[in-house]
Amino acid sequence: MPPRKINLVEAADAKIAKVFDPHIAGDVNDSQAKVAKFGEVFDWHAHDDEDEAFLVLRGKIAIDFRDGPVELGERDFIVVPRGVEHRPRSLTIEPVVLMFEPATTLNTGNAQSDLTVTDLKRL
Repeated sequence: MPPRKINLVEAADAKIAKVFDPHIAGDVNDSQAKVAKFGEVFDWHAHDDEDEAFLVLRGKIAIDFRDGPVELGERDFIVVPRGVEHRPRSLTIEPVVLMFEPATTLNTGNAQSDLTVTDLKRL
């Protein structure tokens, strides 16, 4: 049986009911591709040991850094290096974002809050 193909935006619309609830799209060695809809504002946080990559699939987001924001539109990509404090937020209604990071990466990094997700669902 061949690997399963996923349309990430369609799967996000069908299976992700709330913002900042990452779902696993696939496993790649010790990393995962995760998809989430972004909301108005997330927690300030850093990942002490992991880089984190973001690819906007639909909509527009900003990633705030302590020295200013970076805005990303559809098909824009950024890597946030490990240890860099950041805070993602939406600039449009429920943008869909693909994140690529080690499987052990916690969505809120070194911050714990109501937005922390420890048991990820799969698309």
